Amino acid sequence: MRTVEELTERFRDRGLRITPQRQAIFGLLQGDASHPTVEALYERARATMPTISLKTVYQTVHDLEAMHEVALIHLGTGSVRVDPNIEDAHHHLICTVCGRVRDVLVDVRDLRLAARDRRGFTVADVEVHFRGVCEDCAASAVPTNDQTQDKE
Repeated sequence: MRTVEELTERFRDRGLRITPQRQAIFGLLQGDASHPTVEALYERARATMPTISLKTVYQTVHDLEAMHEVALIHLGTGSVRVDPNIEDAHHHLICTVCGRVRDVLVDVRDLRLAARDRRGFTVADVEVHFRGVCEDCAASAVPTNDQTQDKE
C-alpha cells in the first residue's frame, strides 16, 4: 500500500478532500495485514480522534477501493474487511472461530472452468477462501470427550 503522503497526493489529484480523519485512516491501514473490518478501523481511529464518524471511515475506504488502493473482501460474516495488500496476488485463510484472516499465496492460474459450465459467463477474477481453525484457536480449544479418550 502507498504511504500516507502518496495517498494524500492521489486524493488531492482526484479532487477529493484531504482531512486529518482520512489521513489517520491511511495511516491505520499502512502495513496492516490483519484485514480489519471497517468497524474495527473506526474504533482504532476513534482512540485518537473521538469525533471521527463511521460514515467517514466507510467513505474513505470506498474511495480507496475505487482508486484500487485497497480491496474490500466479503467473507460472509456480515462485516466488510479491508485488504491493503493489493500488490501481491493472494487468497485468504479464515478462522471460523476467531475470524482472523491471513493472506496465503496459491497459484490458481491453471484453475479452469469448462465452457459448458460457464454458459457464456466471462470470468474476470477468482477468489479462494480456505476456512478452518487457526493455530491459536486450536491450541486453546477445550478437548472433547472423544479427544480425551484417545489420549488414554
